[in-house]
Amino acid sequence: MSLLQSLTLIITLLNIGLAAVVIFLERRNVAATWAWLMVLLFFPIGGFIIYAIFGQRLSYRKMYKMNERTQALLAQEIYNQRAVFMSQGVLFRDPAMDQYKNLIYMNLMSSSAVFTQNNKLDIFIDGTEKFEALINSIRSAKHSIHLLYYIVRDDCIGNRLVDELAAKAREGVEVRFLYDQIGCYRLPAGFFQRLIEAGGKVAVFLPSNFPYLHVRVNYRNHRKLVIIDGIEGYIGGINVGDEYLGKDPKFGYWRDTHLRVVGQAVYQMQALFLMDWNLASDERVESEEAYYPLDAAFDGSIGIQIVSSGPNEPIEHIRNNYVKMIHAARDYIYIQTPYFIPDESVLTALKMAVMSGVDVRLMIPGTPDHKMVYWASYSYLGELLELGMKCYLYDKGFLHAKTITVDGQISSVGTANFDIRSFRLNLEVNAVMYDKGTAELLRSMFENDLKHCRELTYKAYRSRPRREKLRESLIRLLSPIL
Repeated sequence: MSLLQSLTLIITLLNIGLAAVVIFLERRNVAATWAWLMVLLFFPIGGFIIYAIFGQRLSYRKMYKMNERTQALLAQEIYNQRAVFMSQGVLFRDPAMDQYKNLIYMNLMSSSAVFTQNNKLDIFIDGTEKFEALINSIRSAKHSIHLLYYIVRDDCIGNRLVDELAAKAREGVEVRFLYDQIGCYRLPAGFFQRLIEAGGKVAVFLPSNFPYLHVRVNYRNHRKLVIIDGIEGYIGGINVGDEYLGKDPKFGYWRDTHLRVVGQAVYQMQALFLMDWNLASDERVESEEAYYPLDAAFDGSIGIQIVSSGPNEPIEHIRNNYVKMIHAARDYIYIQTPYFIPDESVLTALKMAVMSGVDVRLMIPGTPDHKMVYWASYSYLGELLELGMKCYLYDKGFLHAKTITVDGQISSVGTANFDIRSFRLNLEVNAVMYDKGTAELLRSMFENDLKHCRELTYKAYRSRPRREKLRESLIRLLSPIL
């Protein structure tokens, strides 16, 4: 047997063995299994390396836990709310929300998403307004400032934010900053040094000296959270960078959605941050009362659940929440997302909604930032457009908002896109709001954005060049692992 034949045999046996691992041991979603098998089939050597780096399942589930006191407090609150649901039911401040008690109960029991009704919030669709509000909140902090961002840039807003945090750290305020290594791969090594010297603490999510060769590189912390004094929180799609202020020469205006929340919903955001922090850092932060000021007086009236999900969980909580919201719709569903790669359950739910006469409208960017993901997104639009869904391409700049609003009643804003990566691979967090005023405001924002969109009709979709259709069809086969 020649050397070439021996190498071919070895590679073939390796691919067969790896295929067996993918099929029988990983127990993945069927679509993801087929996608990985295609990679192994068409790239027999490179596919092995790609799978070794990107295909490994997250194995830190046992490490990823709350400290005991936080867990006990949350478990008691979940038990109390479950008892209320099972007996006399929840007393909703807005009686119209009683129709969504099954959605609330599902999020409570599966994602430990406690339901609170004493919240108030502000909605930001402009990065400049969001950061001005955030910096004012930072300046008013008395005890602690906790920040988690997927992307942090070494630019004007990035340096301004760190300077503000360093000033508060010198005043004795606890400052903790957690960031994702892949999202911040361009960040200089000494970027946070002035914050650390001022007394602040900084941690990196799943750090590695060779991040793109790390077996966990495929699992990223995509959350964006800020919690101030345990009573005020920021959550949404805006990271830290000048492009989020509309200063990127390629995209120009940046359309996003971010929330400022004041109320007991912030307690869950705090618990989530501390879980992520305790995983990423050497410090183990206990649940001091100052982090959860139970005696704080909140005068809001908005019902909110903080729903989180990630590869450390066996259930795709945010995906399930989206599906449940879609099934609850009777009048309309408005969705904004930069990436639209639905799994079968989301795609089927949307089809059923359209066929039931629900006005389903989807808004995506007119200009992509990641071409392969954009091509995959296009491959899913045809079957929905054919049924009657309306799709709009946002052309004013780049659309990065991750929102869904249903029937002028319920809505969701957060970090999770409508794609399989957000459902299964990234750590994400959304605020689900049960409030007419919030839903109607998000609806009016959506309708205002239509002024800057062009509609993608089914006729225009069908008339695309053949090469584009072929390219999108091929990329769709890999969409479960993009």
